Amino acid sequence: MSDLHWIDEGAGRPLVLLHGGYLSREMWDAQVSALSSHYRVIAPDARGHGRSPNATGPFRHTDDVADLMRYLGIDSAVLIGLSMGGATAVDTALEHPDLVEALVVSGVGTSEPAFTDPWTTRVWSEWNAALAAGDFEACVEKFTLFAAGPHRSLDELDGEVVDRLRRMTVATMSKHGPDEPNWMTPVPDTWERAASIGVPVLAINGAIDSPDHIGMAERLIGTVRSGRVVSIDGTAHYPNMERPDRFNGLLADFLANV
Repeated sequence: MSDLHWIDEGAGRPLVLLHGGYLSREMWDAQVSALSSHYRVIAPDARGHGRSPNATGPFRHTDDVADLMRYLGIDSAVLIGLSMGGATAVDTALEHPDLVEALVVSGVGTSEPAFTDPWTTRVWSEWNAALAAGDFEACVEKFTLFAAGPHRSLDELDGEVVDRLRRMTVATMSKHGPDEPNWMTPVPDTWERAASIGVPVLAINGAIDSPDHIGMAERLIGTVRSGRVVSIDGTAHYPNMERPDRFNGLLADFLANV
């Protein structure tokens, strides 16, 4: 039995929703509500996130997803992931290809990211400095800046979206101590292997996300055998939360054709 926490709603063709780093499955609430009337929607909290337990030894997120799907009797599914969750979806297409029907990713390429954009590297540097200083509030605030992206301040976003992101980030970051080992085992050679992904892949980017996140998703689409990229205007790293109706519409169109 999987020891992850998850929700399993609706009936029909299975979809697995994989959330971003330091968040939880609650970031998908608007998608679960919209999709579960037509599909079986599974949304887990990744290990060490939300209500799922922390790791106590080496693990891979992709293996947790595969174990959960097999426990639930799901032979294959469409995997929908944002940021870390999108990387996990790609890893699963590489490591457990029999389980993956199609992929939808947002703001990510593979689980081997490369950050070079000045805004992105500055925010990561400031986040790491806050972490090293033990400044929990600053850690949360620096991480939440990705919701705004390089062209806006957090004050320009819907306050409810920002509050939800902060609550999820606080809940997950508070589960971990500064001296906790990093038990996550990387999946190797993901960019080299991505060309072997033969299932349809859709990237839904926030149009004003950081250039690094947009660029990695576009690189993935240019690498896989069958890929397409679309953007949602006026959104950054969490387009599914900022414009859920538009995001859900793009998902519905994709799902109807794969």
